[in-house]
Amino acid sequence: MIKNRNITKDLEQLDGILKDQGISRRDAMKMMGVGSLSALMMGGTEAQAATVAQASDAKGKILIIGGGLAGMSTAARLTNSLSNPDITVIEPETLSCSYQPGQTLVGAGLWEQSAIEYKRDDFTPDGVKVIKEKAIEFDPDNNTITTDKGTIVKYDYMIIAAGLVLNYGAIKGLESAGEAYSSGDNKKLVSALNSVGACSIYTADGSADTWTHMQKFIARAKKGEKVKGVFTHPNTPIKCGGAPKKIMYLTNSRLEEAGEKARANADLHFYPNGGGMFGVKEYHNAILQQFKDRNFKWSYKHNLIAVDGATKTATFNHHWTEKGAWDEDLEEYGVELKSEEVQVQYDFLHITPPMKAPDEIGNSKIGSSKGWVPVKKETLQHVKFPNVFALGDIAAVPMGKTGGSARKQYKVVVNNVISMMEGKANAIKTNPKYAGYTVCPLITNIGTVMLAEFNWTKKPVPMVPLDPTQERYIWWLLKVYLLKPMTVYGMLAGKA
Repeated sequence: MIKNRNITKDLEQLDGILKDQGISRRDAMKMMGVGSLSALMMGGTEAQAATVAQASDAKGKILIIGGGLAGMSTAARLTNSLSNPDITVIEPETLSCSYQPGQTLVGAGLWEQSAIEYKRDDFTPDGVKVIKEKAIEFDPDNNTITTDKGTIVKYDYMIIAAGLVLNYGAIKGLESAGEAYSSGDNKKLVSALNSVGACSIYTADGSADTWTHMQKFIARAKKGEKVKGVFTHPNTPIKCGGAPKKIMYLTNSRLEEAGEKARANADLHFYPNGGGMFGVKEYHNAILQQFKDRNFKWSYKHNLIAVDGATKTATFNHHWTEKGAWDEDLEEYGVELKSEEVQVQYDFLHITPPMKAPDEIGNSKIGSSKGWVPVKKETLQHVKFPNVFALGDIAAVPMGKTGGSARKQYKVVVNNVISMMEGKANAIKTNPKYAGYTVCPLITNIGTVMLAEFNWTKKPVPMVPLDPTQERYIWWLLKVYLLKPMTVYGMLAGKA
């Protein structure tokens, strides 16, 4: 088991695998854009000296909405890049800096919940003011926001990094669950999920509860019962699009670990709203083969709309298109939308909820008809208000709702904000652009990961010259041992 592994030996094996490819661990980190982590682990003085030497004397009041990974990383990098920063962060949640990518590992019993919980105040850069309230009113015409406690804050530049809302209450039968954020106290949500015999790794509390559900499910299968595990993926954009599959792979691993009999007694079925496994063809094909090899089942174009805990039934809207009538004017056939309700019995139900922008942002002047903050996708500058930027889950950019995306985005935002502060607004056109890079370490087993890296071209863009469609132990080491310190001590320091 992971808790008994020898990390030093594992990392030595990582070095050996890289060496076979003619790559050092340091070079691999650089290829992946995390070279500064090595500097941090060795004291970070070189990186810090370079930052101080390049600090800008530009002045202006910067307001950051959201103190999670994207927001605090941006605050840190701005602090490192300005000689006299004036930065305020609006963030009410104490545990806003918790390591969300670790929730999948907690859900499979590989990490403890405490291993992913990090406090906001421990990662607030020196000199940054934190207002522990929630921004609920936005007046971009007058450069002000108002909090839930009535505090009015003025700004010269505003950066929206407020994340998204988990909308469990949109599912019939889970109305009492309401809306939630990934971090913080979500015991009410867990209770609502338990009332229908469901679980979800999309909150820290929920991930710990998922492991409890999983163990009971496996115990029943091991005992000889025929059981069915159901895994959903909704009809909205979601953070970490691979997570609904990761928890299914890990459930399979735990079943196999319990014995051949346990796995044979368990039916694992994936119900995604979309028509494929992944938006990049190469990764879709690889996952499809993995599903076949593991004897998984899947049903495309199914969106979870209701749950009945009394009968352990999940109701899906199954939707598809059919060729319609011939249009004489257009000289083509029309398209008819078809749908039906499908009821599925379950013993283990993992719900990936619908997700949306917080209403107070989505319905404001800085929001949009779809809720997400509309920005120019390469510069992350608001389409209407040039002194407003957005990044992370809340930004309306294609395929950008992962921590790996935010790691690329926050550097672009910092460069562009500083250019504006220096009176060089035109420099935004020539500053480095966000090219849509996204990475999903898709856990396929306890011990293997397929590192799916891609961008807006919808093609694989591996940073290390290895076949990206292959499941590898090397990427498991990256996921379990390196990504958290890279995030916690690199990105949240504004350097990685």
